[in-house]
This record gives sequence, structure tokens and C-alpha cells, in this order.
Amino acid sequence: MPPDLRACVTDALRALDVRNLTVCVHDASFPSDAGEDIGRGSPCSRGGLRFLHFARALGFTGLQLGPDGQTPPDDPSPYRGAAFPRNTLSIALAPLAEDAEWAGLLPAEDFARAVAARPAGAREHAAHGQAREIQGRALRVAFDRLAAADRPLVDEQRRFERANAAWLERYELFEVLQRLYGTRDVRRWDGPAGDGLDARLWDGDDAARAARRRALRTGGAGSIAFFRFSQFVAQTQRRRFAAAAAELGLRLFADLPIGLSVEDEWCHPGLFLDGYRMGAPPSRTNPEGQAWGYPLFDPRRYLEPAASGARPGPVLRFLAARLDRMFAEVDGVRVDHPHGLVCPWVYAADTSDDAKAVQAGARLFESPALPDHPALAPFAIVRPAQLNPDPRIPPYADDWVIDLEPAQVASYGVLLDAIIAAARRHGREADAVVCEVLSTLPTPLARVLTARGLGRFRVTQKAVLSDPHDVYRSENAQPEDWVMVGTHDTRPIWEVAEEWRRSGALQARAKYLGWRLAPRPEGREKLERALVDDVGLLVHAQFADLFASPARNVMVFFPDVFGLRETYNAPGTVGPENWTLRVPPAYPDDYRDRLRHDRALNLPLALAMALRARGVEDGELLRGVDAGAAAQRGGAGAW
Repeated sequence: MPPDLRACVTDALRALDVRNLTVCVHDASFPSDAGEDIGRGSPCSRGGLRFLHFARALGFTGLQLGPDGQTPPDDPSPYRGAAFPRNTLSIALAPLAEDAEWAGLLPAEDFARAVAARPAGAREHAAHGQAREIQGRALRVAFDRLAAADRPLVDEQRRFERANAAWLERYELFEVLQRLYGTRDVRRWDGPAGDGLDARLWDGDDAARAARRRALRTGGAGSIAFFRFSQFVAQTQRRRFAAAAAELGLRLFADLPIGLSVEDEWCHPGLFLDGYRMGAPPSRTNPEGQAWGYPLFDPRRYLEPAASGARPGPVLRFLAARLDRMFAEVDGVRVDHPHGLVCPWVYAADTSDDAKAVQAGARLFESPALPDHPALAPFAIVRPAQLNPDPRIPPYADDWVIDLEPAQVASYGVLLDAIIAAARRHGREADAVVCEVLSTLPTPLARVLTARGLGRFRVTQKAVLSDPHDVYRSENAQPEDWVMVGTHDTRPIWEVAEEWRRSGALQARAKYLGWRLAPRPEGREKLERALVDDVGLLVHAQFADLFASPARNVMVFFPDVFGLRETYNAPGTVGPENWTLRVPPAYPDDYRDRLRHDRALNLPLALAMALRARGVEDGELLRGVDAGAAAQRGGAGAW
């Protein structure tokens, strides 16, 4: 009988003081059963719920999800989603047809028709556009039958509408207007008088805007009702998924994108700073910078005026409402690019060359006297004397700011503190906030994270082996950090390792890993040779390096679990061909087959290497993980 895989992994994690071991998978990548799949994954599907059991059986303690906001029709990137409306593509159709709680809203023949329309190959690679059409038709059928549904279901939707009225009443009008004009470009929404009123419908509460909103609600009543129904279904299913994860003892982490959508900007125009947009400066990862085009929170709207007692202003209220909505269902939140909350890189919005503008940008709060950005001076938290005096240091450098006082650190941390406060309101600790800090860590962000006991990311496949101080080397991690071999923005480690072999870089990587994992010099050379000879073993050494590090949190992106070689996201690529890779439909069998050849993640094997690297001498524990590793290689498993 094979050993209890989950138990041996749990014991090893405890011995290594690893508190979180999460597998990262975005909504569209979840597997679905053949009889329910419409060409795009859903956590709430039968297959999605079954995947929870698989992850828990392997020993994972949690799931890192992607953003779940509604995305534009022409861009499936989850990081382009709206702040409050959920992506209705993550609604699973099978429950609407089969579960008693939905009163058979979707007839069996309509459900079967939706599944039959799935494009070829879409269980391996999401077909976002086709799935949107299939999903839309099926949801419309279910909506049309709602009036005849059991009263409890109708009453439940009414409760949802009352609880979420603050955001529904705004976003539903965006839905009406984009249908009316046939475009999401709000600049083309002229209004009845051709004066652009519809483009600025929430800029105030004057009589003309109030009358226009009433007229749109009347004329668009059907669209509004369908929007509300779809959002009700999406939230109800998401909460069922969260409950299933909690029952298994899995922690769920949501993802808070730094960018806001066209809908968000239209619905909340008073939150944003005119004249500037947020992007990413030149960096090690992106030497040209990235002109994201995201709206930027106006610092003057963080708090109410001092005369009001510095109460939360509209920006903090918006952020609190968004985080409360998240923490109602998850245990933690990954903050995408927290630089954008603490020390955002901004560039002029009124330019015809965004790529050039973002390279010539500046940081919002540390530009007290830049001649090319005089409009930023009023927002400066730092004084000129606190900037690096070296004229060769660019404004985006980590050490552009060289000195900060405690009060300034507090000012930089206002938005991040709002996220931590939301976590605590829901019974979580500060470490439930996971900060995606990659290659750049400007002084203000570093000080804010340190003051709050928060860590950063260490992506070890990117480590520069010639630099002992490189941020991605695992030995430089701190206990509060999150370590991983790759993310959704990198190539899978299995492909990267093959590239190391092709390029001749494998020897150096093996030498580094031998030094990390072989405590005794006499065994180091033997391990190095074994790693050079066996790429699968070398990949497991990469994973062992994570567990052997000082970090208490480990994250694994799903292609790295299953031994996949395809890339999920090619950064900078926009279009339906990106963000498509899914968990293989036959993943348990595929995983088992790959394990036999060390071509998928054998957790006990990696943990055994890490335990020995740490000098753990618990014979019973080591025998348990060794037996678990052997059972995995032999095709045995509890999943």
C-alpha cells in the first residue's frame, strides 16, 4: 500500500517551517469534465472542484487564483478585468442544469448543445471568444427561465442585489451604454444632445445626469436584469467553490491587479488623477518599460480634508469595498505590483508616443523638483535633499530615494495599509497580504514592507549565479518572502532547464544547486554530476532549493507541477492567443506517467533533498518522504 502522500508532505513542510505551499492556477486554466466543458476553465465546474481534491491530496496547502474581474471581449488577460463585476466566463453551466439549488434553470438539451459547441482543442487551450458566445447563449436561456423558478432562488438574488447595490447601479449602466453605442470606448459616447454627457455620466449628480440615468435604466431594463442575474450566479458559485476549499483545508488567495479597467474609470471618475497614467519603468525584466495606460489614484482623494478628521476619502472607501468583497471568500490576497500603490511610476497621458513617455516618466511621490514633471511636485513625499545626489542615478532606480523619516514611510504606506486593514477586519493577519515584488524594490517600498513585516517574491529560475547578492537567489530570501521557480509571466521550469542544457548553462546551475543542497563537500561533486546528467533531477533540485531556503512560503505555477513545456503568458502580448494554456484534461494520468521519468513535480523527492540540505536527521521523517518519492515514481498516488 502506498504511503499517505499528503501526510508525508505535511510532516516535511512542518520540519522545514514552510507555512504555505500553494499551486497557482487562473480561472481559465482549470480543468473541466468532457461532459461540461465549453472551451474555457472554471473553478466552479465539477472538474474544477475535483482539482481541489487533487491539489490537497498532493500536499498543497492552498491555491493562488488569478484575478476574477470581467475582462474585455478582445483581451482575455485577467489583469485587465474590472474591480467589482466578476468574469461571467467563470460561471459553470453544469450546476445550472443539474443542481437542485438552481431549479433546473438550464434545460438539459441547452446544456448539451453548449458543450457540443466546444471548439476542438479547447480543453487544452482556452478558446475565449467562442466560449464567450456559448456561455452568453446558455446564460440567456437560464435567465429567461428565472421568472418561473422557485421563489427562494428569486429572493436570494434580490438579497444579492441589495447587498451589492453600490457597485451594481454603476456598472450596469456601463453595460447598457456599451450595448447602445456598440463600443467600450467611452470617448465615443456622445449622449442624446451630442455633448458627451454619457461619457461623463458619473461626474456629478446634477439634474441632467440624474434624468439621463433614469432614462437609461428604463430603456435598458432588460440588459440590467440580465447583468444582475449573471453577477448573482457568478458570486454564488464562487462562494460555493470557496466553501469547498475551506472544507478540504485549502487556503485560497485572490489576486488584486494593480490596473483598473475602462469600466472602473467610467464608474468612479472622481478617484483619478488627470494628465498621468501608470506604467512600469525600465527594469531588469523589461528594459524598455511598460506603458500600461492604467488610471492613477489621485492622492488628494485618499483621505477627506483635514477639517473632517482625516477620515477615509473616496479612494480608500473604494479600496476597502473591493477588499471586503475579496476577503468574504478568500484567506489572503496577492497584491499585483504593489509599487503602484506605494510609489507608482507615472507618465504623461497627453502624448502620441506612450513607449517614449513611459521611459521619460517619474515616480509620483518622489519628484519634488523634476523640470520635466513640474505637475508632480505638489504630490512629493520626499524632499530634494533625500534624493540620491549622483546625477547618473535615474528616477526609476531603487536608490533614487536614499533617506526617509518614519512619517514619510507612513504616508507611502496608506493604500497598502488599507489592504492590511481589510484583512484584519476579516480575521486575517498581515501575512495574508502577499506582495508581488520582483526585480525592483525602490527604497520607499522596501521601507513600507519592512515596517509591516511583509516579504517579496524570489523567482529562482531568474537568479544571476555570478552575483551572490542577486535578489532571486534563494539563500537571500527572508522568512516572510514567497519563493518560486517561475510565475505566470515566465516559461515553465521544464523548458527553461532544457534551454540551460542547450546553451551550456546547465553546468553552472548544477554547481550552484550542488552547493545549496549538499551540506558536505564530499557529496557535492557527486550531486553536481547527477544533476548535469539528468535534467529531471536538476529541476527537482530547483524545487528543493525553494524548500531549503529561509522563506516560509512556496508557490508553484501549474505548468511546473505537471511538467508542461508551453508558456501560459508571453508578457506584452495582447490578443486571444495568449492566456490560454489549461491544466491537461487527463491530468491525473498524464501526471502519473510523467512522474515515472521525473518529468513532473514529485513533491516528496524535492522535500527529501531539502530536508537533507537542511541537515534534518529525523530518520522516520526521511524514510517517509523517501517512500513517498518512490511511490510517486512508481505511479502510486492518492489522487
